[in-house]
Amino acid sequence: MAEVLELRQYILHPGRRDELIELFDREFVEPQEEVGAQVLGQFRDRDDGDRFVWLRGFADMATRGRALPAFYGGPVWREHRDKANATMIDSDDVLLLRPVAGLDLAGRTRGGETTLVTVTLYHLPLGGEDAFLDFFKSEVEPMLTATGARPLAVLRTLRAENNFPALPFREDANVVAWIASFPGPDELGEHVRQLGRENRWTHDTLPVLTKQLARPPEQLQLSPTERSLLR
Repeated sequence: MAEVLELRQYILHPGRRDELIELFDREFVEPQEEVGAQVLGQFRDRDDGDRFVWLRGFADMATRGRALPAFYGGPVWREHRDKANATMIDSDDVLLLRPVAGLDLAGRTRGGETTLVTVTLYHLPLGGEDAFLDFFKSEVEPMLTATGARPLAVLRTLRAENNFPALPFREDANVVAWIASFPGPDELGEHVRQLGRENRWTHDTLPVLTKQLARPPEQLQLSPTERSLLR
C-alpha cells in the first residue's frame, strides 16, 4: 500500500488532453511502476476540458527519492518528454498526501466499467486536522456513504521535505481529501439530493463541518481513463 501520494492537476493547452492521455496510458504507466512508483489513477476533469488529474503513490519518501530520478532520468521519459511537455501549460499544482483510510487496490486490474470519481478537498487551518478527521469519520463519512457515495480513500497532507526538487509540491497546503466513486452523474446527482433532504446533514453536520474549514471545499468530478486503477 502506498504511504506517500501525489495528487497532480495539470492545466493543458486547449484541445490537447486526449493527446496526453493516450501517450500517458501507453508509455508512462509500466515504466514508472518498474522503478517503484505506483500509478493509481488517471482522470479527465469533467468540469474543465483542459485539465488532467492523476494520482501517484510510493511506499515511502525514500522510495519516492529513488523512483522519480530513475524515471525522469530514464530512456522512456527522455524519448517522450518533449511531446508530453508540449501539451502542458502548468504541472505544478501537486498535493503531497498520506492515507488515513482506504486506497487498498490489491487485486485490481486496469480498466473496467465507466464510473465517476469525486475528490473533495477540505482546506483546514494548521492544527485542525486531527479534530476534523475524528468528526469526519464519526459524523460525515457515514452520511456520505449512506446516501450513495462509495468510499475509496481518505487522505491528508503529508509534511515532508521534497526529496526531488525538480517536481515541486504545494508546501502551503493543508487538506483532507475524500475520494469516492459513483456509477455515473445521475447517481452523483441523486446522492446530492438525498443529502439535501437529510435534516441532520443540513442543520447539524454541515454547519459544524463548515466551521472547521479555512475556506470552502473544492470538489473535482473526474472520469477515469481506460487504464486507471481507481474508478
